[in-house]
This record gives sequence, C-alpha cells and structure tokens, in this order.
Amino acid sequence: MTKTPLLEMKNITKTFPGVKALDNVFLRIFAGGVMALLGENGAGKSTLMKILSGVYTKDSGEILYNGKPLTVRDPKDAQNKGIAIIHQELNLIPELTVSENIFLGREPVNSFGKIKYSEMNSLAAEYLGRLGEKTSPSEKVASLSVGQAQMVEIAKALSMNAEVIIMDEPTDSLTDVETENLFKVINELKNDGKALVYISHKLSEVFEVCDRATILRDGTFVDEKPVSELDEESIIQLMVGRPLLERYPRSECRLGEIIFEAEGMTNQLVRDISFQVRRGEVVGIAGLMGSGRSEVAKTIFGVLPLISGEMRLEGKQLKVSHPADAISEGISYVSEDRKQLGLILGMTIKENITLPALKKYQNAFRHVSYDKETETSQEYIKKMSIKTTGPSQKVVNLSGGNQQKVAIAKGVVTEPKVLILDEPTRGVDVGAKKEIYELINLLKADGMGIILISSELPEILGMSDRILVMSGGRIAGEIVKADATQEKIMALAISGLTQTA
Repeated sequence: MTKTPLLEMKNITKTFPGVKALDNVFLRIFAGGVMALLGENGAGKSTLMKILSGVYTKDSGEILYNGKPLTVRDPKDAQNKGIAIIHQELNLIPELTVSENIFLGREPVNSFGKIKYSEMNSLAAEYLGRLGEKTSPSEKVASLSVGQAQMVEIAKALSMNAEVIIMDEPTDSLTDVETENLFKVINELKNDGKALVYISHKLSEVFEVCDRATILRDGTFVDEKPVSELDEESIIQLMVGRPLLERYPRSECRLGEIIFEAEGMTNQLVRDISFQVRRGEVVGIAGLMGSGRSEVAKTIFGVLPLISGEMRLEGKQLKVSHPADAISEGISYVSEDRKQLGLILGMTIKENITLPALKKYQNAFRHVSYDKETETSQEYIKKMSIKTTGPSQKVVNLSGGNQQKVAIAKGVVTEPKVLILDEPTRGVDVGAKKEIYELINLLKADGMGIILISSELPEILGMSDRILVMSGGRIAGEIVKADATQEKIMALAISGLTQTA
C-alpha cells in the first residue's frame, strides 16, 4: 500500500435541517488498501460516503483524487469517475431480474440499441460466480432472500470496475460462507490495487480485512490509525468517547409462570416445534441461516400459516391467522428486515412508533390525538437514545441503527406479553447495542416473555436465559445458560445438515 492517498476528503461539512451531520471531517483512502470507517450510529459515516458517491452535496470542504480536485455531481457521475458504493440499505429494483439490476443503465446493446440479454446474463453470472453465488441471473430480485440480494448488490459494484469501492455493512445479511467468499474478493481487489472503504459494526471483520481505520464521533473526525495498533476496546473507546465496561449487561430475573407454549408447530418451513417461554425469560433461538429461526417467529406472528400443532398464550389456545390477530392477543414481532417489513420509511418517527397502537391514541370521536402520539414517541426517543431532530423527522433520513431503534420501539409500544426480536442489533453500533440490551432487561423485569433470534452467537450467549438451536426446520436441541458455549451451539446447528428429513 502506497503512502500517498489515492483519494482525500478534507474539512467536509454537511448540515441538514436542525442537525450538523458532518463538521470538518477528514478521510484518506489508499490504493491497494482497505480503510475501515468506524463510528456509532449517527456518527456521519453513511453521510460522508453519500457525499463521495454523489447522493449528497457537501456544504464545504474538498475532495482530492490523485492530488487533483474532484467534483461529484450525482451517483452516475461518481460511477463514471470510478467510485462505486454498496449501500447498507439495498438499492435494487425488486421486479427486475438479477442481471438487469447489476447492469441497470449500463446494459450491453447491439447496433440497433437492443439489450443483449444473453451477454448480460453471462456477465452477471461471472460476477456472481466470483462471489461464490449461484443465483440465476434471470431470476427476479423480489424472489431472493435478503442475503442473496446483498450479494447482487456487491456483484453490481464489482461490475463497475471502480477504483474506489465503498462497502457499507456488506456482510449484514450474509451467511458465514458468503462472508468468507466476500473477504476473498476483497483481498483480490486489494491485490489489483483498488482502494476500499469498509464500514462495519462487526469489529472482528475490521481486524480480518482492514489495514487502517478512521474513527468518527458525532459528525467529527477523531483519529486515523493502522489497525495493527488497535484492539476492540480501544476502537470502542474512540467511537463512544469512554470505555464500554460490559458488552452484554444481562440481568438476572426471577422467572414467572409459562406465558407462551408451542406444541408440534408445523408448516411447510418448520416441523414439530415445541417450546415454552416464561414471564421474565429471554429464550434465544440460534442456528445457521435457513435453519428456520425467522420462520418460527413468522408462524407465531401469523405471517406464515400454522398447518398442524397448537400455540397457547397464558394457557389459552392461540389462533392467529394474521399479524393483526397476534398484536391484539399480545404478541409483537420486530422483523430482521426493517426496511421492507419493519418500517414505513416515508413516514415520521412518531407515525411509525405509534402505528400498531393507534387505538390507544383515539378520543371518543375516534380521532387520533397527535399530542399523545408526540408524547409517546418523545418518550421512546429518549429511552432508546434515538438521534433525531424530533418526532416529526422522517425515518428514511435516520441512520440504519437509529431506524432499528424505531423498529424496536414500534414493537414495544403495544405493551405485548410476548416480544419476538429477530436480529434486533443488526447494523447497530456497540453503544446502541448496549442500550437495546438494557431495554431487554427492563422488559424482562416487567414480566414480558422475550424470544431473541440472532446470528451473533456472543449476543445469544450473553443475553439468553435458555437457548434453542434450530437446524433443518426443527429444534435440534436446547441448552441451558450455564452449559452454553459457541461450540455446543454450532454442533447442534450443523447436526440437521447431515440428516435427511
């Protein structure tokens, strides 16, 4: 890696109505290297990258490329100048095919201007194959899993043959195998002399693939250091401005009576699922992607049908055919896909948080009291430390981590008896994770039963009272807190893969 930066951003400032998102921020990017861009949610990472990729226009400061001033007018201009970005929130068109998304606006055409679909599909397959992805180029993006769609987004960036590649939380929805393939590609890109910016809240990944790290805090530049001079604790202290003494602050809570039971719960995606949840208990559900974790949650919540078996809430048979039924019965679900299923991005924070519980805010004439809505949303903004200009700010303008906090607030506002949290800390920084864990502790203490689904084994181990491990659509085993280790969880998680159903 050369000592002269390929690209520099100097004194970058950006202000949105009511908030200064960036204040004289610096960033250097080197050819043949990976620069980690780190900071809490709302620190300004995504805003800085959106300026570099032409989504936003800077208020002041300068960008230098090979030592010369660079102006980026819009995303297309950024692409033309060799800058590609893989967005944290997927930027794909669901009704177009994989190859149409990868080459959108850059389709190969013949002399008559007709798209050469055969060539386009072949090229798309080549880029997907480089990532170890077997998705068909002719398949519509709408039919893909979140992880597959993320790989399409990455393939799209690779196809641009850019000199500067920005990766914003690229592994958020990927399996371990997909992540490993991506890291191999990152090393290939480094060897080809490409300059990469890597944004991730998974600090272990920073040490695996990055050479240097730039840390932002509250929209300001804190430091730039070689990764070899850092460890997780020093990064966290630079990010939050203080040591974070306990990563998983699980509280002990006396368990109450059984509040939820599933017995033989079965449909096309899960089979013979039986377990119980007590008041004040966090039941963790672990397993590999595709093991059936989210499908269990969606069956309980009425998104997927219950074909056979039974569910009981507080001892009474629970019949749920629609999420509205689940909410009215006292079950709430925070989806792993906040953008598509958890939030309405064009609505305000206040509207999103109170949407599932509008009846609580109606007067005698069934008119919604906006004052009561505002009061509730302000309460959750404070409780969850949501960085915002206020309850009327649109959710689409929040950072990914702050959007996640709104999604959780939306799940809690109905005061459910059972709360299902599906990947609740995905795309959330370490400081915000602790705030979510402390909220879980408060809900436990109030007697709520919590089902926690997570791909992060330290999170499952750190916050669960009891752990169920899924494999092949079934519960492969149960581990009590005192006996749980990552090795035991993984042994159960892979057990179903070697068995035929």
